[in-house]
Amino acid sequence: VTDYATALEISDWSGTTGRNISGTSDLAPLDQQEDMLVELYPDAKHVAILYCSAEANSKYQATEFEKYLDEDGISYKEYAPSMPEMFEETRKIEYADVIYVPTDNTMAQNTEAINNIALPAGTPIIAGEEGICKGCGVATLSISYYDIGKKAGEMAYDILVNGADITTMKIETAPNVTKEYNKDICDELGIEVPDGYEAIETEET
Repeated sequence: VTDYATALEISDWSGTTGRNISGTSDLAPLDQQEDMLVELYPDAKHVAILYCSAEANSKYQATEFEKYLDEDGISYKEYAPSMPEMFEETRKIEYADVIYVPTDNTMAQNTEAINNIALPAGTPIIAGEEGICKGCGVATLSISYYDIGKKAGEMAYDILVNGADITTMKIETAPNVTKEYNKDICDELGIEVPDGYEAIETEET
């Protein structure tokens, strides 16, 4: 689950659900993702945020990301179509210097189509996770799904063996994040990636 408060409709989020539910979140730090956008595109003035309107977790990420854009004085506009409208709406993103695509299942399933629109327009995409970045992005701040899976297993062990109270267990996130870039798209757009980024492995590599 990306954001438990959104998924469970909890308004006064404290880090635990207070219910018979706990686990891990696949949400990478959104403030660090926005820092990465500014690092790669310091002159960016306008950001388009593209996500599927049917996914509440995506709306949450967009709203949080916008707070950090506000702090840096960068304008933004949301493009949150439903699936039938998605490609037509993506074609309208002439406003943006950069597109931000959060972790979003619909976008992850349609990266090729998004890339076919954004890449010819020369519009770079900062992605919320590695799969989207591999398909259409320039860079992402990636988490390890192995790490959060391992953490979830440790939590389950603590409940089943040690008798931990699941209602008070803090939702855990990935302990480490990695700056990654899509070499093929960066080369095509002529983007020079600074030190500290790792190339995303592809099937060819």
